[in-house]
Amino acid sequence: MTFDILNVGAGNFVAGARVVAVVRADSSPVRRMVEAAEKAGRLVDATGGRRTRSVVVTDSHHVVLSNLMPQTLGDRLAAPEPPRVEEPDADAAP
Repeated sequence: MTFDILNVGAGNFVAGARVVAVVRADSSPVRRMVEAAEKAGRLVDATGGRRTRSVVVTDSHHVVLSNLMPQTLGDRLAAPEPPRVEEPDADAAP
């Protein structure tokens, strides 16, 4: 089983399949959305104390603050999964 995990910076991760939108944090509507999520207890600050550059919205209406640029997060979401290399079983006969 594999999970689509998005690294949102500062050692924090979000389930990529749950992401609805990645937006810039500097517009007034986004700031209002962040304030509403904070009041509702649905805000996750994943910036690690750094400046908030993007906001990730999930299908569960949680709002995740990230210190990475929206373009970076979008590229990470769109990147194909690297091929997995199967290691030979040490117990298997050659």
